[in-house]
Amino acid sequence: MSKPKIGIAIAAPSGYAVDDAALGRGIQRLEEQGYVVHNYYVPEQKFQRFGGTDAGRLAQLNAAAADPDVQVVMALRGSYGMSRILPHIDFTAMAASGKLFVGYSDFTAFHMGLMAQTGCGSFAGPMFCDDFTRDEPVEFSLQQFWKCIAGPSHLVVAKAQHNPVVDVEGKLWGGNLSMLVHLLGTPYFPQMDDGILFVEDVNEHPFRIERMMLQLLYAGVIGRQQAVVLGDFSLCRLNAQDNGYDFDAMLAFLRQRLPVPVLTGLQFGHVRERVTLPFGGQAHLVSEGRGFQLTITNYPTLSQG
Repeated sequence: MSKPKIGIAIAAPSGYAVDDAALGRGIQRLEEQGYVVHNYYVPEQKFQRFGGTDAGRLAQLNAAAADPDVQVVMALRGSYGMSRILPHIDFTAMAASGKLFVGYSDFTAFHMGLMAQTGCGSFAGPMFCDDFTRDEPVEFSLQQFWKCIAGPSHLVVAKAQHNPVVDVEGKLWGGNLSMLVHLLGTPYFPQMDDGILFVEDVNEHPFRIERMMLQLLYAGVIGRQQAVVLGDFSLCRLNAQDNGYDFDAMLAFLRQRLPVPVLTGLQFGHVRERVTLPFGGQAHLVSEGRGFQLTITNYPTLSQG
């Protein structure tokens, strides 16, 4: 008997597809690789800057989670919109569906809410746009994803100079820094103690990154972690008034001020080559100065479905 094909659902809880013509190309690629695509996003139903009305986007997510032929629910793209529907998401039903939920950027809010409300994990990983729709898919990013969700463990290797020597274990969690700070003090921010926090962002000046990290510190979040791992902070624009204050200066300040080790070099964020990270998995972080290894276990996988 042949093994059932993996069903992948596409839902747009945030922004809409910028290039509608690329949707078909992405779906065809997945189908050629043996996956069955269940597309709940309808381009004609986009609303303002969103992939549908609030009710429509929530309905997409609910339908994808309820589909018995789906194992993976993938966000269409990020941008903004998840925050508007958070109070209406039945996270208990999402967890009970057994689906593997994947996305990053704005989808960080879903990862956080699912963990806070149910204790269940998800995946900070690719989105349909542009990871599967671009003219030339990035093999590294896609292979990271398929290997990760296949399980039973996942290894992330990074090269980086001047990192502290670290050997710690804890739950892996985090995502887009702006979204994390946005959720502070809400029912969608999980209590994560002794964890390994990873963060990334885009279009943020170093002082804004510093300010958000200090907010997490002052809120008592960072002091409860084992380590902080910085991903990519793309499109960081400096100005003439900075007087030498750049990302490296900001990093040096954080390393002096934060009570936990701060590492750089995580290949995650708004970049083409991106690792997949099991949000809520048990992680072992080992850094020896020239780079680090992050080994993640005990997270949901396709083999458990």
